[in-house]
Amino acid sequence: MNKQVYGEPIMVGGAMRMPLSRAVRAGDWVFLSGVAAIDSNGAVVTGGIEAQTQAVLEVIRDVLKLADCEMSDVVKTTVWLHDTRDFWSFNRVYATFFPDDPPARSTLKSELMLDAKVEIEALAYKPL
Repeated sequence: MNKQVYGEPIMVGGAMRMPLSRAVRAGDWVFLSGVAAIDSNGAVVTGGIEAQTQAVLEVIRDVLKLADCEMSDVVKTTVWLHDTRDFWSFNRVYATFFPDDPPARSTLKSELMLDAKVEIEALAYKPL
């Protein structure tokens, strides 16, 4: 089975290149690394959980496009929230990206590696 890597390197703090791929296709499966709310300059997105969730899901959508996938191809997500009080606000934004037949999902409370409120990883299925 061939493996294909998608996306530009992830930079954090403007200088540190993370040792991971944004997405990897293995056969019919596309695995996306966890996405935190980091802007193009490597800084955490400001504006709270809704702004960060929006930013994360936009990155996921854009990376999926590189692999010729759409949000509707996502079959599973794993979500880490820094604060459980953000759960309902997070869900309001998340639902707008998956209006029909949302993927299976696990949501956990966790300290994140960055000073962000949310991180999401995704798994998509799209036959070649």
